[in-house]
Amino acid sequence: QVQLVESGGGSVQAGDSLRLSCAASGRTFSVHGTGWFRQVPGKEREFVAAIRWSDGTAYYADFVQGRFAISRDNAKNAVGLQMWSLKPEDTAVYYCAAGGVGGSSWEKDYDYWGQGTQVTVAS
Repeated sequence: QVQLVESGGGSVQAGDSLRLSCAASGRTFSVHGTGWFRQVPGKEREFVAAIRWSDGTAYYADFVQGRFAISRDNAKNAVGLQMWSLKPEDTAVYYCAAGGVGGSSWEKDYDYWGQGTQVTVAS
């Protein structure tokens, strides 16, 4: 099993920045990729960004448009999501996920999920 704990969410104003962190513990040797997803009440969860642990290759959803950056710290088994120029439509619960497929945008490729952290962006 792999346990994921997100942190760093909060309430900010439009245009502000925020950094989310995801700390992994347990059988992390089985993890080849970590992703961030987000969900708004009443809507399906959507892909935000992912990173492949083997070489650090990052993948982003189209709506990110250069505003977010995913990074990893192999030594700490942690993944971060730096978000700039936040918009009200970025308001959501952000989930960290880990799985055996590196860099996937598909939920089905992730076996482990964190509890989520709320990000609220006021206009």
